Amino acid sequence: MTGRQWRDDALRAVGFLAVGLLLWLVVPEVSADWWPNPIDIGSAGTVLVLVVACVGVALRSAHPLVGLSVTTGVLVVGILGIGNSPLGVMLCFADALYSAVLLGSRRAAWTVSGLAAAIATLTALLSLVSGGGRAALLSLLNVGMLLAVPVFWALEVRRHSETAEAERARAEQANRLAAMSRAAAVATERARMARDLHDVIAGQLSAIAIQSEAVLSIPDPDPATLRKVLTSVRRDSVASLAEMRTMIGLLRADGSGDADPRTAPAGLDRIDELLATARSTGLDVTVTDRRPGDIALPAATDLAAYRIVQEALTNVAKHAPGSAVALTLTLTQDDSGLTVEVINPLVAGAAPGGGTGTGLLGLHERATAVGGSVTAGADGDRWRLHAVLPVPATVGSAS
Repeated sequence: MTGRQWRDDALRAVGFLAVGLLLWLVVPEVSADWWPNPIDIGSAGTVLVLVVACVGVALRSAHPLVGLSVTTGVLVVGILGIGNSPLGVMLCFADALYSAVLLGSRRAAWTVSGLAAAIATLTALLSLVSGGGRAALLSLLNVGMLLAVPVFWALEVRRHSETAEAERARAEQANRLAAMSRAAAVATERARMARDLHDVIAGQLSAIAIQSEAVLSIPDPDPATLRKVLTSVRRDSVASLAEMRTMIGLLRADGSGDADPRTAPAGLDRIDELLATARSTGLDVTVTDRRPGDIALPAATDLAAYRIVQEALTNVAKHAPGSAVALTLTLTQDDSGLTVEVINPLVAGAAPGGGTGTGLLGLHERATAVGGSVTAGADGDRWRLHAVLPVPATVGSAS
């Protein structure tokens, strides 16, 4: 329990004491008389009774059952010993009863509620035996107001609080599961990219080794041939270093759980396979390719572009089956950037971008890994995916 709660409960007890004293001073005749001729305990006794009852109120949060015991003791003294209970004591008892049911443990709450119901029933039966039906009814109404109202109110508030807490717990669990799903998707995509780049680098290094061995096997290589081979070796070495830097940035684990087959990394040179697959699902794909034919893209960029097109077509087939798709590939005039754009009409009743979102998350990872960006969203009555992937100015023509 915090210091603020102690302070709030102390102020609450002081407030109850002030109200109790005010009621006693202004309307002293308004009290619960248990006997026909109650004992007069005087002003000091009345103040003492009110102070002890307010002590129970001060314990409402820290020790709700102890606070209820204190106020109940004061009430029992009034019933059995004095024959009278000031109205302030009744208010303190009602608040302590409410707090015990609301703030106590579940077992304690139901125990207190059961005891309150038993006391109310027993009181009504005794009144029925001793005074008849009218006395029993009045007793039941009086005791019911004192016991039933705080108990039922506290039970209702407790039920709403527990329901709200359960909903919060479920929402937090759903958020954690969604975060774990996103993290797993990112890790899977990054591992897949790293494996692809590993295969690219392995191929480039193998080419360097073969060319170097070929040169070394020639006793007196022709200077032109030697220069051509060294130029090729240099180009492959620079490309390998660039892909290696990208791969190192992607690797975050040891690659355990690798379930993807080790195949040659895909690139835009295999885009026809994607288009054939997409068209077999019913999509009407139109391709506009504005790339110069003599430009060889870096492996990382080529892989990223291929995966972006693949994921985009998969999403269209899932959320807008049978629709027309416009795919545009553009390389800027200065050859510094590759643009991939996929546009399809929105389908009525389909949630744009519906699903877990891990597909788009993987595309962002792909683009970010090579220094690019991806945006996707509704554009009027169309769904538009736009990716920009940088292409270094040092990229050479395809051999």
